[in-house]
Amino acid sequence: MKENNPFREDREQLRELLNQYENFKNGRNHSFIEEDAFEKIIDYYQEKEDLSKAMEAAEIGSEQFLYSSRLLIKKADILLATRKYQDALDILEHASLLDGADINVYILKTDAYLALDQPEKAVTLLEEALSLFDGAEKIEMLFELADVYDDYEDFDKVFDCLKVILEDEPNNEEALYKICFWTDFTGRNEESIRLHQAIIDEYPYNELAWFNLGAAYQGLKLYEKSIDAYKYAITIEEKFDYAYRNMGDAYIRLRKYKEAIEVLEKVNELAKPEDVIFEAIGHCYDQLKNFAQARIQYRKASHLRQDDSKLFYKIGLTYFNEGQWQSCLKQLETAMKIQRLQPEFNLLAGECKMKLGLYKDAVQYFSNVVRIRPKNISGWEALIRCLYSAEYFEEALDQSQAALKATNGKTLFLFYKASVLLALNKTKEAILQLEEAMQKAPKLLKKFVELNPSILQNQQVVDVIARSKRNRPI
Repeated sequence: MKENNPFREDREQLRELLNQYENFKNGRNHSFIEEDAFEKIIDYYQEKEDLSKAMEAAEIGSEQFLYSSRLLIKKADILLATRKYQDALDILEHASLLDGADINVYILKTDAYLALDQPEKAVTLLEEALSLFDGAEKIEMLFELADVYDDYEDFDKVFDCLKVILEDEPNNEEALYKICFWTDFTGRNEESIRLHQAIIDEYPYNELAWFNLGAAYQGLKLYEKSIDAYKYAITIEEKFDYAYRNMGDAYIRLRKYKEAIEVLEKVNELAKPEDVIFEAIGHCYDQLKNFAQARIQYRKASHLRQDDSKLFYKIGLTYFNEGQWQSCLKQLETAMKIQRLQPEFNLLAGECKMKLGLYKDAVQYFSNVVRIRPKNISGWEALIRCLYSAEYFEEALDQSQAALKATNGKTLFLFYKASVLLALNKTKEAILQLEEAMQKAPKLLKKFVELNPSILQNQQVVDVIARSKRNRPI
């Protein structure tokens, strides 16, 4: 028994139809070709991207069926593909007189207006047409209108269209996916919460609605509520990797790093491993002071994102936190091959060199930082600390003065200047600087003492601190 092959039968029917069309076109016989047959022929040539033959078929078909709006719409579609936008609009105007209820007329007119950079006409057309349609066609029109508003950069109206779709079709997946993005983009989280709560009341097993609810809570920084919503989403759909991903971010915001690691590792199980997930897990281990595990995760991220110097810096930082200065420097060397003058890299390299007692090298790195970011306090602070520790007091005094000038007189550098002056035995000037610093920012005294804890053995310094505390308003 011969087995049926629908695909082969369709192909043979199409071949026969094309032969019939060629005979008809060339006057070889006078057989009749039906309207829908012309549509199939046009579709065939469009799929083959032979637009000239598609247009020829549309022209012949329109001559045979003078009142066919469908063939006119096909013709307009080809004109749009060949960038003859105004000609397409003229054809569509004729088609709308024949059948004003064909949704394709409005969709193609919209495409033409957008191509002519006339989005306001597209908006007006679609808004007026909405009342003509219902059901699936109305939904399609609303999606089209949302796209036009997007092109028109009226983003709140995009949200409005998607909201109307979901009020009519609460389980519409495309709208649920899209409105999550537009909620975040427009900041309309409260509305999104109300909308998705209503959907969940009617359809409690809609995991996308739970996910969007979680995302809206997350947008309002209500992380506990967002986590609860994500948990419902993954209870319904265990392999919902984006819910785990967002939940991980929420746990990190709450500083619940162990929980964050657990859900982020689930993301890697469910989806293709990503550098950002490995980096986030590394951050969690970093915060838990498990630096070895943090390093492992950062290295995994760096294998996937090899040109990111920041990851090598983060690996270096884990070594620094463990007191492994040489290992830290090795990672920073790799980072600085990619971004040589990144201030953070130079700052950390300088700190490592200080720890190793290589003060001249450290000074060089810190000097890079202050040169790149002259108004940034941290570079100046590190440079002066380094010079002080190396007992380069004259240079430390010069740099304290330069720091005051560059940072508009930040009080920290008055404290540092006072400390350096004391080291140079310029006691009178040092005490004056200290008194001024204590008047301006007494809370920074801790930094002054950290530079040289033995300074509290100086009676004049102790007197200044005591007077400042007595005179401070209660």
